[in-house]
Amino acid sequence: MTEASETSDTDIIEACAIARDLEQFDLLIEDLEEKLGANWGGLDFNNAEDILRSSHADTIKFVTIALDKTDEDDLTFVANIVGAAKDRGIKVILVTHDLTPISLHQLMRLGADDFVPYPLPENALDEAVERVLSEKPENVIIKEVFIQAEGSNTKEAEPETQGILLPVYGMSGGVGATTFSTNLAWEIQSLLTAQNKSVCILDFDFQFGSVATYLDVPKSEAAFELLTEVTNADAVSFKQIISKYNEKLAVLPSPQDAVPLDFISPEDVKYLIDLARSCYDVVIIDLPRTLVSWSEVVLNECELFLAVVGLDMRSAQSIQRFIRALKSEDLPFEKVQFILNKAPKMTDLSGKSRVKRMAESLDIDFRWQLSDGGKHVPASGDHGTSIGEMVAKNPLRKDIVKIAETFADLCQDHDLAEAAE
Repeated sequence: MTEASETSDTDIIEACAIARDLEQFDLLIEDLEEKLGANWGGLDFNNAEDILRSSHADTIKFVTIALDKTDEDDLTFVANIVGAAKDRGIKVILVTHDLTPISLHQLMRLGADDFVPYPLPENALDEAVERVLSEKPENVIIKEVFIQAEGSNTKEAEPETQGILLPVYGMSGGVGATTFSTNLAWEIQSLLTAQNKSVCILDFDFQFGSVATYLDVPKSEAAFELLTEVTNADAVSFKQIISKYNEKLAVLPSPQDAVPLDFISPEDVKYLIDLARSCYDVVIIDLPRTLVSWSEVVLNECELFLAVVGLDMRSAQSIQRFIRALKSEDLPFEKVQFILNKAPKMTDLSGKSRVKRMAESLDIDFRWQLSDGGKHVPASGDHGTSIGEMVAKNPLRKDIVKIAETFADLCQDHDLAEAAE
């Protein structure tokens, strides 16, 4: 070993870092030194397999294999190293930088136990090591995320607990549905954190979704691969793919490239919703404006369907068409809760009269009315942060907090039926 040989005989080598050029992964070196001190060694691809098959590896508990895009041309060395480690019962953690999903899947199928991205997020390596060294089998074995062996049976998601599902739908373009959904998700998460409950937001606008932009989280190929092979995912792999906003709010962004909205089947949408609800206490879906084959699934599965509208003719006409579509298909219209964005102020009597006439003509009720947040709203979206973190006293933020408090309270017993009354 290149570094292990420099340690004293009394030092027990518990781990090895393997890379074509380990010096390129300086953050990995720092994390290993902080975790293990001198009880680790460094290897390159040329000698790693031989060392792992020798007596030098008797005390090794895990190895990290650091890879970048230049290593994809020939993964033979890496595959042999993974095989040698698995033959000795040594856990394998991949540290990947710009590695394509196909290569990552290939190495996971060969027996790698876990993977973490590079540059390493804070505590990511420590958490991965704890997972793979855990005595519990479900934490030791990292399930294949996307690729399933031929002839094997797909196991359906069987959630132990079922989280609340709240889809958000914009009745017309520019009414602020994504602004509302992202900020509602964050405010609910902020309220539920003390109760050790979690919130997830899913961006189902697969063509032009902007949840990732509003919350400043990266769009990854892994998220797209999940959507293409949903039924091969389980709770462990799902949580690994999920991004985090401020280390609290779970986010599944839309794909990097625009794809057809119906590229995912209604059955897959149902499976994904069940999977998300089994992992999180509240699941919010940011929906596309277009109604597709799986829209019915979302409406049937949700507790409440939050429809954001504006005080204009476009929204009024869209509401009419939407109501007719639901009633013609005998779908649960009573779940739909209309939310008026940029509502008139209390002193705007003319605006209040327009709101009343619109509600009466459409035979609907506006369950909530949101204030106009002004220039701070688009600014927060451009900066990838919630309105509350940018301007806590913003009037729109205050209205969203009130709605979030309602759902946080109802989350205690999932009694959303009373919320629809």
